[in-house]
Amino acid sequence: MDDVSRIEVRDPGPMRALAHPVRLRLLGMLRVDGPATVGALAERTGEAPGSVSYHLGTLAKHGFVVEAPELARDRRERWWRAAHEFTAFDASDALDDDERRDASDAMRLAVLEAYHRELVAAVEAEHDLERAWVAASDSSDGAAHLTLAEFRELAADLAAVREKWYARGREPRPGARRVRFITHVFPRSNA
Repeated sequence: MDDVSRIEVRDPGPMRALAHPVRLRLLGMLRVDGPATVGALAERTGEAPGSVSYHLGTLAKHGFVVEAPELARDRRERWWRAAHEFTAFDASDALDDDERRDASDAMRLAVLEAYHRELVAAVEAEHDLERAWVAASDSSDGAAHLTLAEFRELAADLAAVREKWYARGREPRPGARRVRFITHVFPRSNA
């Protein structure tokens, strides 16, 4: 994804900003659906326009979104867009600093909760999809005994698959539908 814009998050402030579910949802909408007005985002999220403005201001403060004034039809209309296509972070960077670790944990847990909500919504929406699209869907997991080198190889292989399909599906085209893929690779706890 070298040609894809990304923001690297290392500081607790931006991590805490993304730990809020409304901000995560707004950023996701702007990244996936493109620029939008406060009013449109408020309608889509069910949040009050003032709340949406506040959360967008917080995201802007940390560099996640920027205003898009060229899209406004008049001075009252405020458009926003995502500043980057992806957020990147390395959880291991925060292990030696309690504040960064707590902020990283909060952000990552908020992201996982958002994934959970999205997966539940996808299951609930299946009855409205064509059978072929439901049949092509997949939810699976696996476990294996791997060395650290093999574990890194697995993570790299999955990243390459994500990058391939992201690159191919960046733009809408006839016959294409937006699909979502979520992967996680982690060492299993002893519990």
